[in-house]
Amino acid sequence: MATQHLTMYIVVRKDLSKTLKWPTGSVMTQACHAATAVLHKTRLDKNTMQYMEDVDRMHKVVLETKNEESLLKLVTSLEEHEVPLYKWVEQPENIPTAMATAPLVERSEEVKSIFKKYCSLYR
Repeated sequence: MATQHLTMYIVVRKDLSKTLKWPTGSVMTQACHAATAVLHKTRLDKNTMQYMEDVDRMHKVVLETKNEESLLKLVTSLEEHEVPLYKWVEQPENIPTAMATAPLVERSEEVKSIFKKYCSLYR
């Protein structure tokens, strides 16, 4: 049986580092929080279970989005397409900082265009 290629998409706000001057480690932590949370929340999903079976071959794409507004629009658009995800909100500040999808099989062109609209590769 062929294994499906699964990918997680992790998106962080670029303004955290550029405008708000968060240290790199703090920004990376936001991505880790979102990725860990979505894996926990979807741990019984067959794609997540398959993804976790082969930890040496996990595939992730880390993207950036401009600011809080673009992160929230991205989350809303993906949820409208029933993409399983977790939006991380940093506490106690109550600041949405990152989001991560559950492991996904190849997505529709429409979902790919949502990522292209709101994101670019993290740099």
